[in-house]
Amino acid sequence: MARRLVRTLALAVLVLVLGAPAVRAVGPAATAKALAAQMRYAGAGSGALAVDLDSGRKLYSLRADVPRMPASVQKLYTSATTLRTLGAAGRLTTTVLAGAAPNAKGVVRADLYLRGGGDPTFDADDADGLARAVANAGVTAVRGRVVGDESLFDGLRGVPSSGFRLTSETGPLSALTFNRGRTGLSSPYWQARPATFAATAFAKRLRRSGVAVARRAVAGVTPSSALPVAAWRSPPVNELLRLMNQPSDNFIAETLVKGLGARFGGGGSTAAGTAVMASELAELGIAPRLADGSGLSREDRTSPRDVVTLLTALDGDAAFTGSLAVAGRNGTLSDRMRGTAAQDRCRAKTGTLRDVSALAGYCTTTGGGTVAFAFLMNRVSPWSARTLQDRMAIELARYRP
Repeated sequence: MARRLVRTLALAVLVLVLGAPAVRAVGPAATAKALAAQMRYAGAGSGALAVDLDSGRKLYSLRADVPRMPASVQKLYTSATTLRTLGAAGRLTTTVLAGAAPNAKGVVRADLYLRGGGDPTFDADDADGLARAVANAGVTAVRGRVVGDESLFDGLRGVPSSGFRLTSETGPLSALTFNRGRTGLSSPYWQARPATFAATAFAKRLRRSGVAVARRAVAGVTPSSALPVAAWRSPPVNELLRLMNQPSDNFIAETLVKGLGARFGGGGSTAAGTAVMASELAELGIAPRLADGSGLSREDRTSPRDVVTLLTALDGDAAFTGSLAVAGRNGTLSDRMRGTAAQDRCRAKTGTLRDVSALAGYCTTTGGGTVAFAFLMNRVSPWSARTLQDRMAIELARYRP
C-alpha cells in the first residue's frame, strides 16, 4: 500500500513537471507593448528607456530625453565617478601622525594626530585596530593631546537639500567619521563635534592598548611636519559601493562625494565633489544636473537616456554591477519581484522621494542576454510606481530577441 502511494505521488509529480508550461518567450514587439501598458499609468512626469545591450537595440522608449528627479538612482553617478578616480581596489586611509618622534622609551613628547581621510565606515573596531598599530609601532605614551583632524572636508555637516544643516537623513558629515557620527546614546543621538568625539574615543582605545594618554582630546589640524606612525585603510571601493548601493546609504554617498572634491577637485565640499562627477560623466557623454551625491536633493536632474548611457558604459564592470541590489534577494530589492522571472536576474538601484520613484539597472534575461533600463517616475505615488516598475522589470527578464 505504501509503495503504491509513493509510486502514485511520483507519477503525479512527473506529470506536473512535464505538463508545466515553459516560460513564455517574449520578443521585442511584445516587450515594448507590455512596458507601454504599464507606463500609461505612470503619468506625464515619468520616462523610461530599455536597451538590449547585446544588439544595441532599443526595446522601449518614452520621454527618454526629459530630465527627471532621479532620487537615489543618483548614486549610480557617485559610484561610477568613484570607480573612475579611485579604482575598485582603492581605499580611504585614516592616519595617525606624531608631532615629534618617539624617544627611546616610546614616549611622544608632543601631540598625536588622528587625521581623517573620509572613510565613512571607520568605527570602534577600526579604532581598536589602529590603536594596536600605534602600540605595535613602539609608542608607549603621549605627553601631548590626541588631536582629531577633519580638515580634509569643509565644516558643513549636512547636504544641500537641508540647507547644509544636520538632519537624520545622513547624520553629521566629517572627514573623520567615527561610528557614522552617532554618539551611542539616545540623546544626543548625533555627535556635535565629530573630530573631537573621534579623538576622544581613539584616546581611550590607545590606553586600552597600553599607550598612556593623560590629556583631554581636542580637534585641530595636523602640521606638515608631523611624522606618520600608523594607518588604517577602509574596505576597498568595490565594497564601499556595495555598502552604499544595496541599502541606498545616503551617508556613504555624501561622504564619498566630499572625498572626491578633496582629492580630485577644489576642496572637500559637496560642490567640489559634484564638479568632479560632472567632469567624469562628461567623458561618457552624460550631462546630468548634480546637486549632491545621494539623490536627496530635488534639484538633481537626469534623463533615462543619461542613466542607460552610464549603465551601458559600466556593463561588465564587476565592481559596479556587483554593488547593485538583486531582485528578490538583498538590499532595497529584497522583497520585490520574488518568485518571478526577475528574481536573481535583475540588479538595480532604487530611488525614492515623497513623490518620486525610480528603478535603473540590468536584467540578465531568460534567453541569456542583458538588458539595461531606467524607469524615472516623478509626480507619482512611490508605492504604486514600484508595482509598475516591478512588472516592467519582469517583462525585461523574460525578453528574448
